[in-house]
Amino acid sequence: MAPLLTRALAALGRLVGWPSRQGRFLHGEASSRRGRVALAPFVASRRQYLLYVPRGYTRWRKSPLIVLCHGCQQTPEDFAQGSRIAAFADARRALVLLPRQRANANAWCCWNWFDPATAAGDGEAAIVEAMTQKIASRYSVDARRITAAGMSAGGGLAAILGLRHANVFRAVVAHSGIACGAAGTPLAARRVLAEGPLDDVAAIGRAAPDRGRRVPLLVIQGLADGVVAPRNAKALVAQFLARAGIDADDDRLPPAAVDRHVDAPGHAMRVRDWRAGGGLVARLVEIEGLGHAWSGGDATLRFNDADAPDALAIIDDFLAEVAPGRGAIRATMRLWRGEERWRSAA
Repeated sequence: MAPLLTRALAALGRLVGWPSRQGRFLHGEASSRRGRVALAPFVASRRQYLLYVPRGYTRWRKSPLIVLCHGCQQTPEDFAQGSRIAAFADARRALVLLPRQRANANAWCCWNWFDPATAAGDGEAAIVEAMTQKIASRYSVDARRITAAGMSAGGGLAAILGLRHANVFRAVVAHSGIACGAAGTPLAARRVLAEGPLDDVAAIGRAAPDRGRRVPLLVIQGLADGVVAPRNAKALVAQFLARAGIDADDDRLPPAAVDRHVDAPGHAMRVRDWRAGGGLVARLVEIEGLGHAWSGGDATLRFNDADAPDALAIIDDFLAEVAPGRGAIRATMRLWRGEERWRSAA
């Protein structure tokens, strides 16, 4: 009887809006009529997702939402464990939506960031946007604090979401990501990953809808990444600077308002900030010695490096500045100090 009573009380608590005593993962799916991709035209425009509802969540208080897109050869479960996102979400009472790519849509389970429809905001970008709207309609979400984030191919998808769906996504985090429109075919995508964009992605930023609208961007890039060339990080920053009306191109970034070297434990890093109108437009964090891996992640899984700096601490600092929200936990240390905050979580 005890387990049955516990489940009944938990259900009653969710019904009346009591704060949840522990976080939980839920499964779901969503679709979009605009969700077809050229690489897999006969695959349904529907994808599953994993949703993490944090400890302390209540429908009486609006929560931030992080849409966290996994990389190639990953699952949402892998990404959640490797990034340690659940503990982060519990501390900030943030909902986390983890879309799941289908193997029949991409053999490596990569998001098709190079698909022309997706790069234009349709395709898989439309599917993930539909997922986000579904969660926002069913949970108490603060629309001012919806962030698109991702690793590798997921970082490329996050960049597209921020550029093409700025009415929904108010900030972007791309760890080892790629600019929107950097390639238009799978073959071109291989070259882009190795060398950088083939097209003028800054021009794509300048031509994006609502030009001049600020969607703050955080890019985290390992300088020893042998999968995604570091030039992609600079091009992605240039794209969002151009979107915000700042003169930039793929190979030339303007002088940064902040340019600091941080001797953090593990891997040292360079931090650059670009600002306009008193607000942060883009932050580029380049980490020395980091390969194609989530910084400060669970190294028992692929694509994670346990050494500092902790990517979630960097993300926390960024979001506290660009989307603090009422009652949000604010960062207490700045990124350039390189103090204890930037160590990898144990």
